[in-house]
Amino acid sequence: MSNAIGRLSPSLFFFSSAEVSDPSPRLWNVRFAVGKMAHGKQETWTVAVLLITLWLAQDALGKPQFPEQEKDPTFWNTWAQRSLRSALDLQELNKNMAKNLILFLGDGMGVPTITAARILKGQLLGQPGEETQLEMDKFPYVALSKTYNTNAQVPDSAGTATAYLCGVKANEGTLGVSAAAVRSQCNTTQGNEVTSILRWAKDAGKSVGIVTTTRVNHATPSAAYAHCVDRDWYSDGEMPQDALDTGCKDIARQLFENIPNIDVIMGGGRKYMYPKNTSDVEYPMDKKLNGTRRDGRNLVQEWENRMKGKRAHYVWNKSSLLSLNPSNVDCILGLFEPADMPYDLERNQDTDPSLTEMVDVANNILKKNPNGFYLLVEGGRIDHGHHDGKAKHALYETVEMDRAIGRAGLLTSTYDTLTVVTADHSHVFNFGGYTPRGNTIFGLAPMLSDIDQKPFTAILYGNGPGFKLVNGLRENVSTVNYEENNYQAQSAVPLRMETHGGEDVAIFAKGPMAHLLHGVKEQNYIPHAMAYAACIGQNKDHCRFYPNSALGTKPTVLPALLTLLFSWLRVMG
Repeated sequence: MSNAIGRLSPSLFFFSSAEVSDPSPRLWNVRFAVGKMAHGKQETWTVAVLLITLWLAQDALGKPQFPEQEKDPTFWNTWAQRSLRSALDLQELNKNMAKNLILFLGDGMGVPTITAARILKGQLLGQPGEETQLEMDKFPYVALSKTYNTNAQVPDSAGTATAYLCGVKANEGTLGVSAAAVRSQCNTTQGNEVTSILRWAKDAGKSVGIVTTTRVNHATPSAAYAHCVDRDWYSDGEMPQDALDTGCKDIARQLFENIPNIDVIMGGGRKYMYPKNTSDVEYPMDKKLNGTRRDGRNLVQEWENRMKGKRAHYVWNKSSLLSLNPSNVDCILGLFEPADMPYDLERNQDTDPSLTEMVDVANNILKKNPNGFYLLVEGGRIDHGHHDGKAKHALYETVEMDRAIGRAGLLTSTYDTLTVVTADHSHVFNFGGYTPRGNTIFGLAPMLSDIDQKPFTAILYGNGPGFKLVNGLRENVSTVNYEENNYQAQSAVPLRMETHGGEDVAIFAKGPMAHLLHGVKEQNYIPHAMAYAACIGQNKDHCRFYPNSALGTKPTVLPALLTLLFSWLRVMG
């Protein structure tokens, strides 16, 4: 803001109720604060001018506080009645067998993140935002998941991934092993391995896939195929020598060895597949992105050699991915970045595919299997945005994952596809401050603090890197661009990285047997319910009774055929 504005006379900022269209108490709170600060420093006047300008700009534009139709009770009654009819339709349960299973995992996508992303989605469409529906909001069944690890009240992404993929709660930091395994102790691995629903699906003859915006050997995807007592053992380059000597395998190696021929693998993590100091194909001059493997193995080349003669493709950029005809592809390995994929707001749209584009290709490859498929999709960088205190990235990542959910919905049918959306854990993220309807989700609360007389953003963190003091006082957010992509929202406690939250997270479900996901459940219940719906894993006895199962015809058709046969024999005899 210019010095000229900073020098404006205090008398310009006192208004009578006749001079504003809405003399609300919040505006008078601002006026009172301005009056108190009338003889302060220039910075103080800058704050006052900013607040008043923002408030009056909204009035001047004539922006309604809410849609006009919402003044009419008929609007709300009609909407409620429509929702009631939809709820009554659910009395007829979908008890088909699930041919296909899709799990969307929003890493760190707690309920406040879902709500804020819903508002953001609406505002990106030019709406107030609060009334908008996310794709996951349209799912008919909702439950809550208890996220604690066996040894942690507030969990991490590895122990939780073991729960919602393997059906067993586990210790923090461990993947695909039971709670008898101890983090970083290699000798506790053997004998404590647990298998995932992805493995159960593969064993049942289904095609399987993993799509993530993180590294393909990051915590969430790793629990689908690996058995590892330390989530940080991405390659052997990150493992201690004693673990290697004891016989433990790094996660990248397990991706290709534990479950042969995972049909679709897409995400980041190239550098963990190549020998140490091998230059990256996309960033050859950046030594930090060179290969990390100490064993000298080139896992990508090994995969290509193993897949010779099959309709398999390795791709590392968007153009190569989208040039493929999924009808002519049975297996794909897509590694689009050396480590995690970029935030969607920073993504190079010419070189890196979006999550939605990856899901589209994955679905079209997997669906060719007449036995169906299992697909794990992770919006993994929601979590990273929150850890960095960068709420804008976290929420845009959530909106992008919701877009991918919508795309998958268009490519499948609830008749034979069970789709589940959930999170592994939450974050200490929230938003509040009595913001008015339609307030930009990244904007200021409509008041000043009554303690330090400074503005604050609606979005805040309980802890994290956004804790900043200027001259021993809370930073004045009006002096920075708080709507910038990498702005770190203020936090109450200073930490280099913001932490997870411990509250329950939501589970959304639609499709066959989706009604099994209701109430408050332990997180490890999720794969059991999904496997039951698809007749894989340990629950198979009920399968012959499914109305859309080939097995379901046997109890009724076979006796009828036998009756006809005996009748014919009697006639002939």
